[in-house]
Amino acid sequence: MKILMVCLGNICRSPLAEGILRDKVRKCELDIVVDSAGTNRYHIGEAPDPRSIACAEAHGIDISDLRARQFKKADFERFDRIYVMDRSNMSDILALAKNQEERDKVEMILNVNRPNSDMDVPDPYYGGDEGFEHVYKLLDSACEHLLQEWEKESHKA
Repeated sequence: MKILMVCLGNICRSPLAEGILRDKVRKCELDIVVDSAGTNRYHIGEAPDPRSIACAEAHGIDISDLRARQFKKADFERFDRIYVMDRSNMSDILALAKNQEERDKVEMILNVNRPNSDMDVPDPYYGGDEGFEHVYKLLDSACEHLLQEWEKESHKA
């Protein structure tokens, strides 16, 4: 399975989500590829925001090697599931989808553990360190829920 996490610039929320899920997948020895991207090109090639790096590091996760990239239409073919951080990201990604199959791959990340809530993961970029910790907790909970779903599915097979 291949999972893509998407936010606006790919330097705050989606790299945190990628790092969190990669860490959980590695610990559970699951065959899942995790990547991240942004809907715009502001930060292409840049490392995650230093506050995202520090927040992840405080939880034992290293995301310092990640580099921002922009979402491409080809990502619909490369990934099985695409999790977006907010409604704006959802709208931007869905506008690029060419059919219902591609649209069905896209979901708000917080809907995985809060079904149909369509809650945004707040963008911590303009706030302080506490915003990054809040985002970490939201994403960690969602990623843990995803992992539990996948483990249940693998036991059924």
